[in-house]
Amino acid sequence: MRKGQHRFVAGFLLFPVALYLIFVIWPYIQTFGYSLTDWKGQSQTFEFVGLDNYTALFEDDIFRGAIWHNILFLVFIPVITILLALFFAFMVNAGGRGRSGGVSGVAGSKYYRVIYFFPQVLSLAIMAVLFGAVYRSDGGGMLNGVLIKLGLVDESNPVEWLNEPDVVLWALMAVVVWHGVGFYLVLFSAAMQSIPRDIYEAALIDGAGRAQSFFRITLPLLWDSVQTAWVYLGIAAMDMFILVSTMTAGDYGGGPDHHSEVMSTVMMRNFLLYGRSGYACAMGVTMLLLTLIVSVVMLRATRRERIEF
Repeated sequence: MRKGQHRFVAGFLLFPVALYLIFVIWPYIQTFGYSLTDWKGQSQTFEFVGLDNYTALFEDDIFRGAIWHNILFLVFIPVITILLALFFAFMVNAGGRGRSGGVSGVAGSKYYRVIYFFPQVLSLAIMAVLFGAVYRSDGGGMLNGVLIKLGLVDESNPVEWLNEPDVVLWALMAVVVWHGVGFYLVLFSAAMQSIPRDIYEAALIDGAGRAQSFFRITLPLLWDSVQTAWVYLGIAAMDMFILVSTMTAGDYGGGPDHHSEVMSTVMMRNFLLYGRSGYACAMGVTMLLLTLIVSVVMLRATRRERIEF
């Protein structure tokens, strides 16, 4: 770098770095500081309690249950979403056969991309209202209505999807998967379109079927995109606040009887309802550390040698 360019670059970086430090890094530092106190949220005075809030977290059965629920989301949401998105992306890009014997997407693939992506344009609040109607616990709910018409459910005893302890988590997972598949289909499709068709056509000539083409060609060449999707979905699974708080019973969600509780809902309830703001800050710091650990582990676990083409 030539003489004088350091000042020029530093001048451009100074303002955005200052904004990042003030509005991102400083709130993290403040949160950690409050987590070491008995701050009530509104009072201007508080006392230093050290690690007492963090010690209390390990004795909090509700918070430990919430961590377990986040782990379940972390396991199932990325796996199901990525598998479905990869399958649909492969079908709309290389799942069909062209008239001349080449490789192309299935018939109508242009329209399928739009249809699959449509849920992504809906906000989470709209999704909560929409699936609230789908999961209604009476015959007026779409899902119960279909099951009643098919004779699979008794009209006098419909399924309470969001009030059944063994069902509520899976119902929430279905919403997240439905919302996310379209976005990652488009992401994988964009990456897949950069793969030369000659590779697929050579495999087709050698007798490779759709399954072999997918596992031997598509998946290895899309691994960087899959890794990125895995990290983003993992971070989303560690949150889940909006859907849980708006779709499930209880103050800030978590019902029935804490069976759909996640870390963010426990934190917000302690912060806004119980006035235990210092304790809630300790939960927030714990969530931050767990999310960072999950991101690093996922990046390390999915790391592999990059394939050039």
